[in-house]
Amino acid sequence: MYQIDTSSNSIAQLSTKSFSELGFKERENLQEWIAYCPDCLGEELLIIAKEFDGFDETRERLDLLALDKQGGLVVIENKLDDSGRDVVWQALKYASYCSSLSKSQIVKIYQSYLNQNGGGDVMEKLEEFFDQEDFEQMVLNSGIDQRIIMVAANFRREVTSTSLWLLQHGIRLQCIRATAFDNGGQLFLNMEQIIPTPEAEDYMIGVAEKEKEQQSTERNLAKQDKVRLAFWEKALVALDQSDIGLFSNVNAGRDHWLSTGSGVGGVVMSMIFLKSEARLDLNIGRANKAENKWVFDQLMKEKSAIEADFGAELEWRRMDENKASKVQFAKPFDGSDPDCWPEMFAWYIQHLPSFEKAFTNRLKKVGQALKSADLDNYGG
Repeated sequence: MYQIDTSSNSIAQLSTKSFSELGFKERENLQEWIAYCPDCLGEELLIIAKEFDGFDETRERLDLLALDKQGGLVVIENKLDDSGRDVVWQALKYASYCSSLSKSQIVKIYQSYLNQNGGGDVMEKLEEFFDQEDFEQMVLNSGIDQRIIMVAANFRREVTSTSLWLLQHGIRLQCIRATAFDNGGQLFLNMEQIIPTPEAEDYMIGVAEKEKEQQSTERNLAKQDKVRLAFWEKALVALDQSDIGLFSNVNAGRDHWLSTGSGVGGVVMSMIFLKSEARLDLNIGRANKAENKWVFDQLMKEKSAIEADFGAELEWRRMDENKASKVQFAKPFDGSDPDCWPEMFAWYIQHLPSFEKAFTNRLKKVGQALKSADLDNYGG
């Protein structure tokens, strides 16, 4: 790593330091840094346990346990200046132990971690991380695809060799090199994935996706996917027959929602299909949190008029702790019973036109005003 000196148009190499030279330790420092900012490992991860030792008939404990965006478990093993010889074997053992963890066990583990680190509701945290509102629909730790991430300043040859061999045999693991730099007392940390290289990882992901696409046939669809696909296919037909064009350019999918644009970027209107209810959502989910809260607040000023145009009270969810905000309208149904579907379709048909009408013109005005709004430090 180099420092740029713009005055002399030159660069100077920063001094590389070992963690032990700087007085840092594995558990007290490196592990805590990763737990505080798991994004440093190159992806969005949710830490659900630290120093986890809940394995039957063994007193072993893994450093960090996380969930990735696909709901898979990720075992994170940290070594300081040297990977040691046994880190791969250690990580493989932990991954095998974790392979049997059920969804309910994972929730219990995560809630325990939250209780020890400031509290919080496990369901809300999971829903926020996965951007999914129905916990029952979440799939956690499916199959035997548990992942391994090993972090160290230096990896021994026997570790890198074994890691590459395991990668070739379908074991999902990464080696990330942690390097500390000292610049006159200012300390810097660089985290670099060395196995597999980013280029090789992209290739491997591409091959896996191609294979998955080739094998994606009706018989491989999960039961819930089949149900949702059938529901949306019938729902879109019912909307088309009722001359409701809001979702005319949307195809049936396997998610529990179908979304379409509202005329404002990042703001979508959605039909939601859950086992317990049908729902209409206005989801304000732009990339910038302040913009989302500002848009919500502008609409909120017209709450009475919007609800009058819609014909019923709506649920207004600013969700200050989240990036997005929502406005919702729902009714309980037994969505698991196909005999109830026609009634759900009729409910969508009844309320979609007024839902669209209540928001469309107002959103256009808000979208125009947003272009010139001063949102610096806006929090509402």
